[in-house]
Amino acid sequence: MDGSFPQILAAVASGSLIGCALGLIGGGGSILATPLLIYVVGVRDVHTAIGTGALAVSANAYLNLVGHAIRGHVWWRCAFIFATAGSLGAYLGSSLGKVIDGQKLLFAFGLLMMFVSFVMRQKQSQTYMTAQSLTIGTHWKSSLVALLTGLCSGFFGIGGGFLIVPGLLLATGMPLINAIGTSLLAVGTFGLTTAINYAFSGFVDWLTAGYFIAGGIGGGIVGTVAATRLATHRNALSQIFRWVILCVSLYVLWRSHTEV
Repeated sequence: MDGSFPQILAAVASGSLIGCALGLIGGGGSILATPLLIYVVGVRDVHTAIGTGALAVSANAYLNLVGHAIRGHVWWRCAFIFATAGSLGAYLGSSLGKVIDGQKLLFAFGLLMMFVSFVMRQKQSQTYMTAQSLTIGTHWKSSLVALLTGLCSGFFGIGGGFLIVPGLLLATGMPLINAIGTSLLAVGTFGLTTAINYAFSGFVDWLTAGYFIAGGIGGGIVGTVAATRLATHRNALSQIFRWVILCVSLYVLWRSHTEV
């Protein structure tokens, strides 16, 4: 990033979009960060975009976690299980991702997002579930799902929210608004693990990450308020979540194919 005003403006605006997505659906910021950094901000190296995006998403996820926690949306035991078990997977995945060709990563990333969008079409939360009704078996299932989610998160350089939310629904059946809030601790932790790993290899643009984080603060507030108001409209949140993933997956697949 050369520090020109258009690039700074693009970074702040992109960060605002990421913060809004994280606050609204607990994900999406992760899947948007790498494409935005490459195609809008102008970061040319894919691995630098991945590392920078992971750091920005991590910071914005932690900030949005506070807003959702205040509103009682976070199931803390599930949040810590996903954050802890998934961090190991995120480290292993990011170590592998650094040695894979960047364009191949983008293409595989697009395919995975498309698959998740179709899975979300079928998955429904169970609104009668509460944090107290979860069993030890459910927590073990959550640990396994978290490990696999973290592996994918680190490999593709994403915070993992678009995988964690479906994973929480699959493992626990919790209401969607709780899955969104609960996912943010793991999103932040996965992203931080990936960012640290990439930073040691020099794949983080710290100035650009700072602009992204600054923009994400305002966007996160807007997204969290919107999610709270839509909480009683489960299908609306699900549809937003699914269509964001599907549209971005098509765009990433197209761009990665044309640049091969």
